[in-house]
Amino acid sequence: MARIVVIGGTGYAGGNIVAEAASRGHDVVSISRQAPETPTPGVTYVQGSVLNLSGLGDVFDGADVVVSALSPRGDMTDEVPDALRALIAKLEVTSTRLGVIGGAMGSLSEPDGPRLWDLGVPEEYAHEAQVGIDSLALLEASGAGLDWFFVHPPMVFGAWEPGERTGHYRTGGEVVVKAADGSSYISGADFAIAVVDEIDTPAHHRARFTVGY
Repeated sequence: MARIVVIGGTGYAGGNIVAEAASRGHDVVSISRQAPETPTPGVTYVQGSVLNLSGLGDVFDGADVVVSALSPRGDMTDEVPDALRALIAKLEVTSTRLGVIGGAMGSLSEPDGPRLWDLGVPEEYAHEAQVGIDSLALLEASGAGLDWFFVHPPMVFGAWEPGERTGHYRTGGEVVVKAADGSSYISGADFAIAVVDEIDTPAHHRARFTVGY
């Protein structure tokens, strides 16, 4: 059993990760600014902001893995890079592994590129895509002692298309995962399976990977 701290644990990605990790018997702590509408049994919920790490007390002590599922929306629109920078600095001097949930646009469109970002991003998604790209850059620039992994979801991933749990997923290295019909999608529950599988059986160290059907 691992102690897993999920930042943004009441959001879409974070909430699914919290539920999946708890279902496997892990010691799960969810950090968010708001209490969950429907708490997951067995999960410890901590209300607070990652922008004030000292205000969270000892919540990170003894954590095997911290997963950041922050979304650059609302009052966090321009705050995610600074929050991640502070989190990296805190964990670099520990043995805690760091997982970061990013976006699809930083993944490669095909082996050896270009990135989806380089093919053009609608203006309404550009900021969030840029934050994901910047977050990966922060991890790549971190000290060699920090063991991190970064997960790119597929092109369609969000609460507007929650889907169902099938127990299946594919990983694609740095290349966006697409089905045979060209679609690029995964349900929240199956995305969470991929993330918790990476926690249970680490396969990516200081590396990113893509997930989809």
